[in-house]
Amino acid sequence: MASRIFLTGRPGIGKTTVVLETAKLLSRLGIRIGGMVSFEVRESGVRVGFRVKDISTGLEGWLAHVSFTSGPRIGRYRVSIEEFESIGVKAILDALNDESMKVVVVDEVGPMELISRRFKDAIYRLLKSNKSILGTLHYRCDDPLARHIRYMNGVEVVEVTLDNRDRLPQILYDRLSRSLQ
Repeated sequence: MASRIFLTGRPGIGKTTVVLETAKLLSRLGIRIGGMVSFEVRESGVRVGFRVKDISTGLEGWLAHVSFTSGPRIGRYRVSIEEFESIGVKAILDALNDESMKVVVVDEVGPMELISRRFKDAIYRLLKSNKSILGTLHYRCDDPLARHIRYMNGVEVVEVTLDNRDRLPQILYDRLSRSLQ
């Protein structure tokens, strides 16, 4: 049976790091993983934006940046919906449609990503599939999709803390690898 695990926690606590470390452990078993991660970009110590990366192809693009002059605004950032959909959403759909991909990574389900209708549709499709999911949920996001995930039967939401973040990759690896056997 598929595992559906979503990590939550305050910004900068290490959710993406836990996801990537868990994915690395699963890959060593020969388990194929697809999907997307987003990560912050800093210049001179100041966060200026976020990139999105397809974890199976390595393709990257901008999710949002402080210097963008168009696109929906979230805080001080403008979101590049086109670039996000052409890389991030495509990565999720590619993993969903590829039978050899056993785990789909979605980092993150948050306000910037949820601007995209195509992203929401992809997540709903993924949740209805038989794929295992390792995702992250923005800790304060109150979008209906985020609430649906939090309270969905069969979804485990795990808070990443300073106390557990170093142990979580092994714990999640154990859960996911058992569910895939």
